[in-house]
Amino acid sequence: MTTQTWIITGASRGFGRALAESALAAGDHVVAAVRRPESVADLEAKYPDNCLIAKFDARDIAAAPDLVRDTLERFGQLDVLVNNAGRAVVGAVEEVSDAQLRELMDLHLFGPAALVRAALPTMRERGTGTIVQMSSQGGRTSFPGVSAYSASKFALEGWSEALAGEVAPFGIRVMLVEPSRFRTGFNGGDVLEFVEPSATYRDLLANVRADMAGTDGRQEGDPARAAEIIVSLAHGDEVPLRLPLGREAVERISRAYRRGLDEVEQWAETARSADFEGVSASVRPI
Repeated sequence: MTTQTWIITGASRGFGRALAESALAAGDHVVAAVRRPESVADLEAKYPDNCLIAKFDARDIAAAPDLVRDTLERFGQLDVLVNNAGRAVVGAVEEVSDAQLRELMDLHLFGPAALVRAALPTMRERGTGTIVQMSSQGGRTSFPGVSAYSASKFALEGWSEALAGEVAPFGIRVMLVEPSRFRTGFNGGDVLEFVEPSATYRDLLANVRADMAGTDGRQEGDPARAAEIIVSLAHGDEVPLRLPLGREAVERISRAYRRGLDEVEQWAETARSADFEGVSASVRPI
Protein backbone atom coordinates (compact mmCIF):
# COMPACT_ATOMS: atom_id res chain seq x y z
CA MET A 1 0.00 0.00 0.00
CA THR A 2 1.04 3.59 -0.59
CA THR A 3 2.19 5.24 2.62
CA GLN A 4 -0.35 7.75 3.91
CA THR A 5 -0.06 10.51 6.47
CA TRP A 6 -2.81 10.82 9.06
CA ILE A 7 -3.87 13.49 11.55
CA ILE A 8 -5.95 11.88 14.30
CA THR A 9 -7.49 14.00 17.05
CA GLY A 10 -8.25 12.40 20.39
CA ALA A 11 -5.62 9.74 19.73
CA SER A 12 -4.91 9.04 23.39
CA ARG A 13 -7.69 6.48 23.83
CA GLY A 14 -10.65 4.77 22.22
CA PHE A 15 -11.14 4.95 18.48
CA GLY A 16 -8.37 7.52 18.10
CA ARG A 17 -5.80 5.31 19.80
CA ALA A 18 -6.95 2.23 17.85
CA LEU A 19 -6.75 4.13 14.57
CA ALA A 20 -3.27 5.42 15.35
CA GLU A 21 -2.06 1.92 16.20
CA SER A 22 -3.65 0.40 13.09
CA ALA A 23 -2.31 3.07 10.72
CA LEU A 24 1.19 2.87 12.19
CA ALA A 25 1.16 -0.92 11.99
CA ALA A 26 0.26 -0.56 8.31
CA GLY A 27 3.38 1.55 7.77
CA ASP A 28 1.63 4.91 7.61
CA HIS A 29 2.68 8.18 9.22
CA VAL A 30 0.52 9.42 12.10
CA VAL A 31 0.24 12.78 13.80
CA ALA A 32 -1.38 12.00 17.14
CA ALA A 33 -3.15 15.22 18.17
CA VAL A 34 -3.82 15.01 21.90
CA ARG A 35 -4.21 17.24 24.93
CA ARG A 36 -1.82 15.07 26.97
CA PRO A 37 1.29 14.14 24.94
CA GLU A 38 2.43 11.66 27.58
CA SER A 39 -0.63 9.52 26.83
CA VAL A 40 0.80 8.49 23.45
CA ALA A 41 4.52 8.63 24.24
CA ASP A 42 4.72 4.85 23.81
CA LEU A 43 3.55 5.13 20.20
CA GLU A 44 6.28 7.63 19.38
CA ALA A 45 8.84 5.39 21.12
CA LYS A 46 7.71 2.37 19.12
CA TYR A 47 7.45 4.22 15.80
CA PRO A 48 9.95 7.11 16.10
CA ASP A 49 10.15 7.71 12.35
CA ASN A 50 6.43 7.45 11.66
CA CYS A 51 4.73 9.03 14.67
CA LEU A 52 4.58 12.71 15.62
CA ILE A 53 2.91 13.80 18.84
CA ALA A 54 1.17 17.18 18.69
CA LYS A 55 -0.29 18.86 21.76
CA PHE A 56 -3.71 19.92 20.55
CA ASP A 57 -7.13 20.75 21.95
CA ALA A 58 -9.78 19.92 19.35
CA ARG A 59 -11.86 22.89 20.52
CA ASP A 60 -9.06 25.36 19.77
CA ILE A 61 -9.96 26.54 16.27
CA ALA A 62 -7.00 28.95 16.16
CA ALA A 63 -4.55 26.04 16.53
CA ALA A 64 -5.82 24.09 13.51
CA PRO A 65 -3.57 25.74 10.87
CA ASP A 66 -0.48 25.12 13.01
CA LEU A 67 -1.32 21.42 13.34
CA VAL A 68 -1.57 21.05 9.56
CA ARG A 69 1.63 23.06 9.06
CA ASP A 70 3.55 20.88 11.53
CA THR A 71 2.27 17.77 9.75
CA LEU A 72 3.47 19.01 6.37
CA GLU A 73 6.83 20.07 7.76
CA ARG A 74 7.43 16.61 9.26
CA PHE A 75 5.95 14.30 6.61
CA GLY A 76 5.49 16.46 3.52
CA GLN A 77 1.85 15.58 2.90
CA LEU A 78 -1.55 15.02 4.51
CA ASP A 79 -3.71 12.18 3.23
CA VAL A 80 -6.22 11.40 5.97
CA LEU A 81 -7.75 13.72 8.56
CA VAL A 82 -9.71 12.04 11.36
CA ASN A 83 -11.86 14.27 13.57
CA ASN A 84 -12.31 11.86 16.44
CA ALA A 85 -12.13 13.75 19.75
CA GLY A 86 -15.46 13.71 21.53
CA ARG A 87 -17.55 13.02 24.59
CA ALA A 88 -21.19 13.14 25.74
CA VAL A 89 -23.41 14.92 28.24
CA VAL A 90 -26.47 13.05 29.52
CA GLY A 91 -29.47 15.01 30.71
CA ALA A 92 -32.87 16.34 29.70
CA VAL A 93 -33.13 19.42 27.50
CA GLU A 94 -34.23 21.50 30.48
CA GLU A 95 -31.31 20.22 32.56
CA VAL A 96 -28.42 20.80 30.13
CA SER A 97 -26.99 24.32 30.33
CA ASP A 98 -26.13 26.59 27.41
CA ALA A 99 -22.46 26.27 28.37
CA GLN A 100 -22.58 22.47 28.19
CA LEU A 101 -24.38 22.52 24.84
CA ARG A 102 -21.93 25.04 23.39
CA GLU A 103 -18.95 23.04 24.63
CA LEU A 104 -20.15 19.97 22.73
CA MET A 105 -20.74 22.08 19.63
CA ASP A 106 -17.19 23.41 19.91
CA LEU A 107 -15.82 19.88 20.27
CA HIS A 108 -17.94 18.12 17.63
CA LEU A 109 -18.61 20.84 15.04
CA PHE A 110 -16.60 24.06 15.23
CA GLY A 111 -13.29 22.38 16.07
CA PRO A 112 -13.57 19.78 13.29
CA ALA A 113 -14.75 22.44 10.84
CA ALA A 114 -11.67 24.56 11.52
CA LEU A 115 -9.36 21.60 11.07
CA VAL A 116 -11.03 20.60 7.79
CA ARG A 117 -10.69 24.17 6.48
CA ALA A 118 -7.00 24.11 7.39
CA ALA A 119 -6.46 20.74 5.67
CA LEU A 120 -8.36 21.37 2.44
CA PRO A 121 -5.82 23.59 0.61
CA THR A 122 -3.05 20.96 0.69
CA MET A 123 -5.47 18.17 -0.19
CA ARG A 124 -6.85 20.19 -3.09
CA GLU A 125 -3.36 20.96 -4.35
CA ARG A 126 -2.49 17.24 -4.43
CA GLY A 127 -5.90 16.23 -5.78
CA THR A 128 -6.43 13.61 -3.12
CA GLY A 129 -7.40 13.19 0.52
CA THR A 130 -9.85 11.51 2.88
CA ILE A 131 -11.70 13.23 5.71
CA VAL A 132 -13.04 10.86 8.35
CA GLN A 133 -15.63 12.37 10.66
CA MET A 134 -16.28 10.21 13.71
CA SER A 135 -19.99 10.65 14.26
CA SER A 136 -22.30 8.17 15.97
CA GLN A 137 -25.53 6.27 15.56
CA GLY A 138 -26.64 9.22 17.69
CA GLY A 139 -25.88 11.42 14.71
CA ARG A 140 -28.77 9.83 12.78
CA THR A 141 -31.29 9.08 15.52
CA SER A 142 -31.81 10.45 19.03
CA PHE A 143 -33.66 9.62 22.22
CA PRO A 144 -34.44 11.29 25.58
CA GLY A 145 -31.41 12.24 27.63
CA VAL A 146 -28.90 12.69 24.80
CA SER A 147 -30.22 15.84 23.12
CA ALA A 148 -26.97 17.81 23.46
CA TYR A 149 -24.78 15.01 22.12
CA SER A 150 -27.08 14.20 19.23
CA ALA A 151 -27.50 17.87 18.36
CA SER A 152 -23.74 18.24 17.92
CA LYS A 153 -23.45 15.04 15.88
CA PHE A 154 -26.49 15.86 13.73
CA ALA A 155 -24.82 19.21 13.01
CA LEU A 156 -21.54 17.51 12.09
CA GLU A 157 -23.38 15.17 9.72
CA GLY A 158 -25.26 17.94 7.91
CA TRP A 159 -22.11 20.04 7.58
CA SER A 160 -20.11 17.06 6.33
CA GLU A 161 -22.71 15.97 3.78
CA ALA A 162 -22.52 19.39 2.14
CA LEU A 163 -18.72 19.29 2.39
CA ALA A 164 -18.62 15.93 0.57
CA GLY A 165 -20.35 17.40 -2.46
CA GLU A 166 -18.14 20.48 -2.49
CA VAL A 167 -14.80 18.68 -2.39
CA ALA A 168 -15.51 15.58 -4.48
CA PRO A 169 -14.52 17.38 -7.73
CA PHE A 170 -11.05 17.90 -6.21
CA GLY A 171 -10.52 14.20 -5.49
CA ILE A 172 -11.24 14.57 -1.77
CA ARG A 173 -13.49 12.04 -0.02
CA VAL A 174 -15.59 12.41 3.13
CA MET A 175 -16.69 9.51 5.32
CA LEU A 176 -19.00 9.83 8.32
CA VAL A 177 -18.48 6.91 10.71
CA GLU A 178 -21.54 6.09 12.83
CA PRO A 179 -20.54 3.56 15.51
CA SER A 180 -22.76 1.81 18.00
CA ARG A 181 -21.30 0.89 21.37
CA PHE A 182 -17.59 0.10 21.37
CA ARG A 183 -15.16 -0.44 24.25
CA THR A 184 -13.53 2.94 23.87
CA GLY A 185 -13.89 4.41 27.35
CA PHE A 186 -16.68 6.67 26.05
CA ASN A 187 -19.01 5.44 28.82
CA GLY A 188 -16.35 5.70 31.52
CA GLY A 189 -16.95 7.81 34.59
CA ASP A 190 -14.09 10.16 33.68
CA VAL A 191 -15.51 10.85 30.21
CA LEU A 192 -19.30 10.63 30.28
CA GLU A 193 -20.88 13.63 32.00
CA PHE A 194 -24.22 13.33 33.79
CA VAL A 195 -26.15 16.50 34.49
CA GLU A 196 -27.61 16.76 38.01
CA PRO A 197 -31.08 15.21 37.65
CA SER A 198 -34.09 17.38 38.36
CA ALA A 199 -37.21 16.19 40.16
CA THR A 200 -39.13 16.57 36.90
CA TYR A 201 -37.00 14.17 34.85
CA ARG A 202 -35.30 11.99 37.49
CA ASP A 203 -37.63 9.02 37.08
CA LEU A 204 -38.22 9.53 33.36
CA LEU A 205 -34.51 9.29 32.52
CA ALA A 206 -33.46 6.88 35.28
CA ASN A 207 -33.20 3.91 32.91
CA VAL A 208 -31.26 5.93 30.34
CA ARG A 209 -28.78 7.11 32.96
CA ALA A 210 -28.33 3.61 34.36
CA ASP A 211 -27.86 2.15 30.89
CA MET A 212 -25.30 4.75 29.84
CA ALA A 213 -23.35 4.44 33.09
CA GLY A 214 -23.50 0.65 33.33
CA THR A 215 -22.26 -0.38 29.91
CA ASP A 216 -18.58 0.58 30.20
CA GLY A 217 -16.41 -2.45 29.50
CA ARG A 218 -19.36 -4.52 28.28
CA GLN A 219 -19.86 -2.94 24.86
CA GLU A 220 -20.00 -5.39 21.97
CA GLY A 221 -17.90 -3.30 19.57
CA ASP A 222 -14.16 -3.96 19.12
CA PRO A 223 -12.24 -0.69 18.53
CA ALA A 224 -9.27 -2.51 16.99
CA ARG A 225 -11.47 -4.20 14.40
CA ALA A 226 -13.25 -0.92 13.67
CA ALA A 227 -9.90 0.78 13.17
CA GLU A 228 -8.76 -1.91 10.75
CA ILE A 229 -11.92 -1.35 8.68
CA ILE A 230 -11.43 2.43 8.58
CA VAL A 231 -7.72 2.19 7.70
CA SER A 232 -8.50 -0.33 4.97
CA LEU A 233 -11.18 1.94 3.49
CA ALA A 234 -8.86 4.96 3.62
CA HIS A 235 -6.36 2.99 1.52
CA GLY A 236 -9.06 1.74 -0.83
CA ASP A 237 -10.60 3.16 -3.98
CA GLU A 238 -14.03 3.90 -2.53
CA VAL A 239 -15.47 5.08 0.78
CA PRO A 240 -19.14 5.40 1.77
CA LEU A 241 -20.47 8.79 2.79
CA ARG A 242 -21.92 7.10 5.87
CA LEU A 243 -20.56 3.98 7.52
CA PRO A 244 -22.55 2.52 10.43
CA LEU A 245 -20.19 0.41 12.53
CA GLY A 246 -21.41 -2.45 14.67
CA ARG A 247 -24.51 -4.62 14.47
CA GLU A 248 -26.57 -2.35 16.71
CA ALA A 249 -25.75 0.72 14.61
CA VAL A 250 -26.84 -1.04 11.42
CA GLU A 251 -30.11 -2.19 13.00
CA ARG A 252 -31.01 1.03 14.84
CA ILE A 253 -30.13 3.34 11.95
CA SER A 254 -32.03 1.11 9.51
CA ARG A 255 -35.10 1.27 11.76
CA ALA A 256 -34.79 5.06 11.95
CA TYR A 257 -34.70 5.34 8.15
CA ARG A 258 -37.75 3.09 7.77
CA ARG A 259 -39.66 4.91 10.52
CA GLY A 260 -38.87 8.26 8.92
CA LEU A 261 -39.96 7.09 5.46
CA ASP A 262 -43.20 5.67 6.87
CA GLU A 263 -43.99 9.00 8.52
CA VAL A 264 -43.24 10.97 5.34
CA GLU A 265 -45.56 8.71 3.37
CA GLN A 266 -48.28 8.90 6.03
CA TRP A 267 -48.38 12.71 5.85
CA ALA A 268 -47.41 13.14 2.19
CA GLU A 269 -50.84 14.26 0.96
CA THR A 270 -51.17 16.85 3.71
CA ALA A 271 -47.63 18.07 3.08
CA ARG A 272 -48.15 18.43 -0.69
CA SER A 273 -51.29 20.49 -0.12
CA ALA A 274 -49.18 23.38 1.20
CA ASP A 275 -48.00 24.31 -2.33
CA PHE A 276 -49.61 26.91 -4.58
CA GLU A 277 -52.05 25.46 -7.09
CA GLY A 278 -50.77 25.09 -10.63
CA VAL A 279 -47.13 26.04 -9.92
CA SER A 280 -44.50 23.87 -11.59
CA ALA A 281 -42.20 21.81 -9.41
CA SER A 282 -38.92 23.53 -8.59
CA VAL A 283 -35.77 22.60 -10.47
CA ARG A 284 -32.59 22.57 -8.39
CA PRO A 285 -28.96 22.38 -9.51
CA ILE A 286 -28.32 19.41 -7.21
